[in-house]
Amino acid sequence: MADFASIAQQFVQFYYDTFDTNRQNLAALYRDHSMLTFENAASQGATSIIAKLQELQFSKIKHQVATLDAQPSSEDGGILVLVTGALLVEEEGRPMSYTQAFQLRPEAGSYYVFNDVFRLVYAAA
Repeated sequence: MADFASIAQQFVQFYYDTFDTNRQNLAALYRDHSMLTFENAASQGATSIIAKLQELQFSKIKHQVATLDAQPSSEDGGILVLVTGALLVEEEGRPMSYTQAFQLRPEAGSYYVFNDVFRLVYAAA
């Protein structure tokens, strides 16, 4: 079995570095059957997912990962990844908390994102 924790760590580092610098370059991580749910809005397929990420109303963003948990998720080498952290958007002084879950699937010696679920986390009232 591959070192799922190491793969998850490398994936998360690559994903957020790429998201923060050029979201368009994330297209290679998704397939036509991949699905993103971003704040309750679902998109399916690489083209639709990248369009959703490109339409987000900010140009500068920085993800700060606080926690990363990973588990093997299937007998064929899938990996479930759960991330929590903070987003610094534009010149905003206060970060926003978020959580994001990825279902990674193996393909040709690498991995792609089969499922991606993102949510901002708001303080309890």
